[in-house]
Amino acid sequence: MTRKTRSATAVAIGLGITLAASGCAGGSSGSSGSAGGKVTVTFWENATNGPDGLNYFKSAAQQFEALHPNVTIQYQTIQNEDFDGKLQTVLNANSAPDIFLQRGGGKMQAEVTAGQLQALNLTATDKTNVGAGALTSETVDGQVYAVPFDTQPEGIYYSKNLFQQAGITSTPTTITDLEADVAKLKAINVAPIAVGAKDAWPAAHWYYNFALRECSQAAMTATATSLKFTDPCWTKAGDDLSAFLKVSPFQNGFLTTAAQQGAGSSAGMLANHKAAMELMGSWDPGVISSLTPNQQPLPDLGWFPFPAVSGGQGDPSAIMGGNDAYSLSANAPKEALEFLEFLVTKDQQVAYAKAFQSIPVNQAAQSVITQPYNVSALQAANKAGYSMLYLDTQFGQNVGNALNSGVVNLMAGTGSVAGIVAAANEAAAKG
Repeated sequence: MTRKTRSATAVAIGLGITLAASGCAGGSSGSSGSAGGKVTVTFWENATNGPDGLNYFKSAAQQFEALHPNVTIQYQTIQNEDFDGKLQTVLNANSAPDIFLQRGGGKMQAEVTAGQLQALNLTATDKTNVGAGALTSETVDGQVYAVPFDTQPEGIYYSKNLFQQAGITSTPTTITDLEADVAKLKAINVAPIAVGAKDAWPAAHWYYNFALRECSQAAMTATATSLKFTDPCWTKAGDDLSAFLKVSPFQNGFLTTAAQQGAGSSAGMLANHKAAMELMGSWDPGVISSLTPNQQPLPDLGWFPFPAVSGGQGDPSAIMGGNDAYSLSANAPKEALEFLEFLVTKDQQVAYAKAFQSIPVNQAAQSVITQPYNVSALQAANKAGYSMLYLDTQFGQNVGNALNSGVVNLMAGTGSVAGIVAAANEAAAKG
C-alpha cells in the first residue's frame, strides 16, 4: 500500500492546493502546457505530514520554478482512501494529472497494459540517486514507470514509555511474546494494539504479515504470478490471525476506527498514549506527529519487525513494504520528468526525509536518519532475506479489495478463514 503506499497515508489536508511561487508564470489549470512556452505540471499526492509535508512540497516547487521560470507546479492532495477511485476515473477519462502517486504491483501493471503511463528514460545520475534495487519494483518488461522517493519497511510502532510502565523490557520476537505483552498492557488498562479496521487495509495487513511468516518465498512468488491461493500457507495465516484475535489484542471499537484521521484514529491513539502499538508502514511517524497534542514527534516512539511464527515456512527476517513512488501520465510534458529527477537529488531527499520523518531512497541522503524508529526499520530492511510488496498492491486492486474485505469480516466475526481464501480466488478468476 505503497500507501498508503503513506502506501496509505498520512493526514490529508484537503483538495485543490496550488503550490506556485508568486510571480512565477502559470498555465491553464490542469493542463500540461499552454501558449507561449508556459507549462503547468499537475501533481497528485495522497497525503502530507501536516504543515511540514506541505511546506516541503511548496519549497520544492518554488525551487524548481526558480530554475525553470516557464514552469508552474500545481500540487493537489487527496485523502488516501479516496485516491485510487479518483485516479482511476481520470485515467479512464484520459485527463490524469501529469505526476501521480503510484501504488505499484498489479495496479501499475494494469495501468501499463492500458497505455496510461509514460515509460521513463532515466539518466545514469537518476539511477544512482534512486538505486537499482529500488527501481526493480517500478519496472515492467524492462521499462521503468515510476520514481520512488522513499523506502517503507512495515513493522510495529510502539510507545517505549507504555512498554516500560507495563514491565515489558524487550520488544517481542515471536507471536507468543507479543501475546504475553498484550496481557501486560491490558493489566495497566492500555489498549495493547490500535488498528483502523474502518479503512479495511490496516486490518488486512495483520493477515498479510502472518502470511509473510507462514509462506515460503517460493510460495509468495508463485502466488504473485498465478494469483491462485492454493498453498496451505494462506489458510495457516488465517488460522494464526484467528488465534491471535482470541487474546483480544485490539482496542474497543476497532472495527469503526479510522486509521489516520484525527486523534481518535489508530495512529492518534498511539500519538496520545491511548494504545501501545500499531502495525503500519514507515509513513506512520509523520502521521503520529501530526496527531500529538503539540503536533511534534512522539519522543518515545520505537519500532520492531513483525514477530516470527512458530513453524512458519517464511523467512523470519522478511519484510513487507513499499515506497512512495510517482508515475507520469501518458501525455505528461518533459518538465514533469525533470521535476521528479529534481526531487530525488540529495538535498531534496534530505529535506523530504526531515519533513516526512521517512527513510529517503537516495542513499547519499540516508545519513539524515537519526530517529531510533527509522534506524531500526532501516537496519531490519537491510538485513531482510527479501522484501515483499504490500499484498493488496502486489495482487492488484480486485484481489486486494477482496482480501481486505475478507479479513475485516473475519475480525468482525461474520467471516471465516476459508472465506478469505475463497474471496481471493474468486476475485482473481474474474480478472
